[in-house]
Amino acid sequence: MSLDSTLAELSLHDCQIDVSRPGRDVVKLFDLDSLLPGVILVDRGHLVGVVSRRRFLEHMSRPYGVELFSRRPIASLYSFAHTEVLCCQRETLIVMAARRSLQRPPELLYEPILVEIEPNEYRLLDVHQLLVAQSEIHQLTTQLLNEQTKAQMMQTEKMSSLGRMVAGVAHEIRNPVNCINGNVGFLINYFEDLMELTNAYERSSDIENEEIETLKADLEFDFLKQDLPKILDTMKVSAERLTQIVSSLYSFSHVGHGSRKLANLHDCLDSTLLILSNRLKKGVEVVKQYGDLPLVKCYSGQLSQVFMNLVGNAIDALESLENSTETPRITLTTEIVDDERAIVRITDNGPGIPEAIQQRIFDNFFTTKPPGKGTGLGLAIAYQIITENHGGELKLSSKFGDGATFEIRLPLQ
Repeated sequence: MSLDSTLAELSLHDCQIDVSRPGRDVVKLFDLDSLLPGVILVDRGHLVGVVSRRRFLEHMSRPYGVELFSRRPIASLYSFAHTEVLCCQRETLIVMAARRSLQRPPELLYEPILVEIEPNEYRLLDVHQLLVAQSEIHQLTTQLLNEQTKAQMMQTEKMSSLGRMVAGVAHEIRNPVNCINGNVGFLINYFEDLMELTNAYERSSDIENEEIETLKADLEFDFLKQDLPKILDTMKVSAERLTQIVSSLYSFSHVGHGSRKLANLHDCLDSTLLILSNRLKKGVEVVKQYGDLPLVKCYSGQLSQVFMNLVGNAIDALESLENSTETPRITLTTEIVDDERAIVRITDNGPGIPEAIQQRIFDNFFTTKPPGKGTGLGLAIAYQIITENHGGELKLSSKFGDGATFEIRLPLQ
């Protein structure tokens, strides 16, 4: 049994008999198969109805029942014993069939279920077998829910531990990085002052000193004056970049389990892009279409985690376009709708998501990635963060072969 098991996976009874046959033929069928729940009555190959074992024996055990029905056609007994029959398709899920069966009136609860295998071809299903199968599926569901809860708790704890670790590392790196970034400017100024002093000495001295000229030649002084400013400028740019990365890591590490705080969603998106910059260097173009967004009261760390999952998935999807002539592209769009909701759209021009699996994309443990590359929790946790923790919406719009768009709607109030 599985959660998607259908009636076709159960043992179905093939027990058709023509209504023109005498009642004793039904007795023979029941004697041959003690588990037979009833018989399917047909008239020249067309369905008439069902008589269950219970109702058949009930009428046969009545006074003069054997004399009345054993030699007469079954049609005469059916005129007294017919009831409403529950008919299901063979593709019907077991859980759905069990629900429909239990919704019947009390007097029909133990009546067998008619299962249509093909047009005008039927089988009988014992209700007891259906309920046993439904019980097994219930146990599987409980086990799966426990596994999902455990995995989600582990993932949450993992993210929390990772957040604390990243926060600690970012804090330790921040001080030396700020020191370097703050002093590079002074270093450039000192170098310029020294160069100005050296040039002043050269202008004021008319006597050439052989020792100084030899030293300048050994040091390649002319090249040094041209190259050292470039090195210092490169150090300044790198220090500023490192400061941005540390700040992004520090912001991302704030998982936001406390109270909500006002945050700039554009900063959260930019921090995500900065952290993922190494993966974006593989020819992925990022287009920003930022609107005029106010500060949004939210858990910024959690939203950064959502952006990280969605942008990371977009990059994964674009990696399949290696042989395509189209430039891999991720478009980030933000806007305000009706002065009530902030909208964030993350769009890629990848292969898209098949319509058949779009309804399951936010389910726990559902993943389209190969084993070892996906846990099936990223989008599920993102959906929970947006809908439950922020009262927003997370929607998917995709056409297979034409990219995908994830739209986040966050209430401003």
